[in-house]
Amino acid sequence: MTIKVKALAVHLLTATGAVFAMLAMLAAVNEKWDMMFVWLVVAFFVDGIDGPLARKYDVKTNAATFDGVLLDLIIDYLTYVFIPAYALFASGLLAGWTGWVAIIVITFASALYFADTRMKTKDNSFQGFPGCWNMAVIVIFATEPNHWIILGFVTLLAVAMFLPLKFVHPVRTERWRNITLPIALAWVGFAAWAAWGNFTAVPTANTGLLITSAYLIFAGIAQELRPARS
Repeated sequence: MTIKVKALAVHLLTATGAVFAMLAMLAAVNEKWDMMFVWLVVAFFVDGIDGPLARKYDVKTNAATFDGVLLDLIIDYLTYVFIPAYALFASGLLAGWTGWVAIIVITFASALYFADTRMKTKDNSFQGFPGCWNMAVIVIFATEPNHWIILGFVTLLAVAMFLPLKFVHPVRTERWRNITLPIALAWVGFAAWAAWGNFTAVPTANTGLLITSAYLIFAGIAQELRPARS
């Protein structure tokens, strides 16, 4: 297999995220939240591995017909933002007008963030909350807090998208990567386990989901508070 074929195969792998997004949306429309999250977790896993493969096979040079960054952003908006926002609205976890506020805030703020040229920091982390609403919403489904708490949480994360706060990339942020990457993989496992059990039969998975999510949210901020020694 030539390097150009391998590079093209990476684009094809990235594009499967659109298929998983459709499967997740179909599950969401039918209120099969467990299967919706399972497909979103699969898409999340694909998104985690296609980037390193794209750099390994230099897709910008060897498969330049397709813009991998644009393809990735389109799929990310579907799987990270649009479908989770719909699920939060349609699930009934938010009462009345609070659901409308949440989906407007999530989709509007995320559209701006995904086009923000300041999204990435010099160490390949994210500046501001990186619009990972798929992760946030699965935690909400697992814990089912009061709708006022959900609305406050959503608003806080939306504001955090545009604050000078650092959020780690599980693969590309080198500092603490030997800890961050295993925790991110554990998050994927806990999320799939919790969703497969419909969030009610697997309290251990829900606890693991909360712990790993807390690390992924605060690791970057902790790095800023404790700068690396030169």
